[in-house]
Amino acid sequence: MDKQAFLHLLAVARGDEPADLLLKNAKVVNVFTGEILEADVALAGEWIAAVGEGYEGEAIIDLEGSYLIPGLIDTHVHIESSMVTPPQFARAIVPRGTTTVIADPHEIANVCGAEGIRYMLAASEGLPLTVFINLPSCVPATHMGTSGAVLEAEDLLALRDLPRVLGLAEFMNVPGAVLGLPGALEKLLAFYGDHIDGHAPGITGAWLQAYAAAGPSTDHESMTAEEALEKARLGIYVLAREATAAKNLLAILPAITPANSRRFAFATDDRHPADLLHEGHIDHLLRLAIANGLPPITAVQMATLNAAEAFGLKDRGAIAPGRRADLVVTPSLEAFSAEIVFSGGRIVAREGHPFGAWSEPPVDDRAVRDTVHLDPARLSFRIPAQGTRLRVIQLIPDQVVTGEVVMEAKIVDGEAVADPARDMLKLAVVERHRGTGNVGLGFIHGLGLKRGAIAGSVGHDCHNITVAGADDRSMRTAVEAIAAMGGGLVAAEGDRVLAEVPLPIAGLMSDAPLTEVETQMEALLQAVRELGSPLHDPMMQLGFLALEVIPKLKLTDQGLVDVDKFDFVPLWVE
Repeated sequence: MDKQAFLHLLAVARGDEPADLLLKNAKVVNVFTGEILEADVALAGEWIAAVGEGYEGEAIIDLEGSYLIPGLIDTHVHIESSMVTPPQFARAIVPRGTTTVIADPHEIANVCGAEGIRYMLAASEGLPLTVFINLPSCVPATHMGTSGAVLEAEDLLALRDLPRVLGLAEFMNVPGAVLGLPGALEKLLAFYGDHIDGHAPGITGAWLQAYAAAGPSTDHESMTAEEALEKARLGIYVLAREATAAKNLLAILPAITPANSRRFAFATDDRHPADLLHEGHIDHLLRLAIANGLPPITAVQMATLNAAEAFGLKDRGAIAPGRRADLVVTPSLEAFSAEIVFSGGRIVAREGHPFGAWSEPPVDDRAVRDTVHLDPARLSFRIPAQGTRLRVIQLIPDQVVTGEVVMEAKIVDGEAVADPARDMLKLAVVERHRGTGNVGLGFIHGLGLKRGAIAGSVGHDCHNITVAGADDRSMRTAVEAIAAMGGGLVAAEGDRVLAEVPLPIAGLMSDAPLTEVETQMEALLQAVRELGSPLHDPMMQLGFLALEVIPKLKLTDQGLVDVDKFDFVPLWVE
């Protein structure tokens, strides 16, 4: 804030000058005290000057008794998972009341390295949505997958002082943090005292104690109330997640009490276009929590003040003098919907739609295109028989964790093949960054395809091509289609592509509007349903089958990984 703006703020707060905008007759939700106060709110530029009575305004909006709450904050999100660029992402979520997100660009960083992070910062500059960045801590997530880039501690330190960078993003290498291993140790020490975001699914006891001591102060990976409470007791803010694939909010709610609620906030992590457009963003989590028994003011605190305090954002998260005028008008807390959204004191959305002029920064995206590099002639999905029983990844609906089952192999002409009758599909992860020719091979149970194949260049976190199918020919067709598009999602049967979603930016994001991407996704999901999968969003779940830091069994381009053992295991069981 410059000197002139500061003096004007003080003058409006004193009542010596009229507010630039006066919001009259509001029911102000005071997230500090848990009260609802009837008051006027005086704005000076992009700041709140006063909350009270007796103020004048150059312009006046009578809210006629509607509720006024702070702008909603998403504490952990991968914008890339929306499959659109930051400006398009903002157009989807700001009209729903979200005015701030803390983004982790580790998806694009795993593909493009530091250039990917710089692209996300440039593409989110000047939007009505404030996009803070936590620097990806694990690129790659582990040594067991091949990424397009490697970011060491010195690479992250070179980005540390860029505008809107808060600290270090989700630290997925739990053994590295707990044991102080090389690579992890340097990053933790470099950012010790700054914000470090956690990622510790299922970690308890002494290992959780050591993990907390290593520096992470937030975590979005709790799957049960017990796990959430154990983390909260150690001073870790619990970020209750409700994503497209991982739905944990309802399981965590029983842990939240009047005594500890200020240590909880909301996170969306990864949400696909249809869920953003039809369910919503943080507004959906707010409604869901309230509908399942969380007091409305507690839910609002979690979505605003708690989130701001968890990340040291002292300029937002509350309606109070000196805070940024990010505000949402709603007729109801229980049935929350954003009637008017203010970002920095300016109306940017009305009745669920963008309002006024939205600037979109011109961005050079050449460094984040043309990222699929593979030789189709080297593709092979053959699995020669080496026994009769196989380790198979067990998909768990609505979760990114997986199980492990042992199944009898179907052997044809000396090879293990898919057996759709038993819902045992072949799974492959094809390296797409460096042209190594690596293809990790395995099997998946629970995806439900009866025929054909599905594939995507979205494959957390290294983002190689993950493909699952009922036959090798369909799998090849899907992978070759992704290579031809420069990245994307595909459903195929035999030699025919049934539906596709092009994602030319890093193989992760479209350059089209969100509504167009949603139309493409709906056609794709319809094709996948016709192939037999009953899942809500099998493409999202497919994208997590290569994430070798989430238990239990995962597949990378280098092989089958037992996450609990943090090591490769054979596909064949003796």
